[in-house]
Amino acid sequence: MTERDQKTSAFIVIDIQNDFCPEGALGVAGGDTIIADINQEIERFDHVILTQDWHPADHSSFASQHQDRSPYEMITMPYGKQTLWPDHCVQGTHGAEFHKDLQWTKAELVIRKGYRKTIDSYSAFFENDHMTPTGLGGYLKERGIKNITLAGLATDFCVAYSALDAAAQGFNVTVLTDLSRAIDIDGSLQTMMKQMRNAGVNFR
Repeated sequence: MTERDQKTSAFIVIDIQNDFCPEGALGVAGGDTIIADINQEIERFDHVILTQDWHPADHSSFASQHQDRSPYEMITMPYGKQTLWPDHCVQGTHGAEFHKDLQWTKAELVIRKGYRKTIDSYSAFFENDHMTPTGLGGYLKERGIKNITLAGLATDFCVAYSALDAAAQGFNVTVLTDLSRAIDIDGSLQTMMKQMRNAGVNFR
């Protein structure tokens, strides 16, 4: 990567947290196997940003907060369709911490998402209403970033929604598919890969 590319490029690492790794509350198969290679990518980039799911214990996306509902069921919230999840990444818990093997201290910014009780947040850029910004888009533009590379957990949810929102804001977006892992609920991986391709997201 040239010096010019370094100045205009950022690596965004999505949700490498204990609860998304195997044996976590919402463990993604193979989620911990990508960490060593993600660490190598972190070393390659001058600009590194991390996202961190950061839910209150009574978050509305938790199945436990809805009577007679189970994890992975779909319900309708005021902002649209919402998958219900097992309780995960609760603020201040071990599950919400970054995996111990992630070399994350180089990160210049950590974006916490999902901390509003009444709305979930998959994307690093917007809450699930697709209207409430996290502020990341403005930060990147003020820093002169034009190219975004994404990797992490999970491909078909937080990585994909971040990629789609980044592309919609005019960034040149690449997803490292080998350094991402999916949950894949009812074909969600295929669905989101198609949406990303249609949005002009690149894959590597």
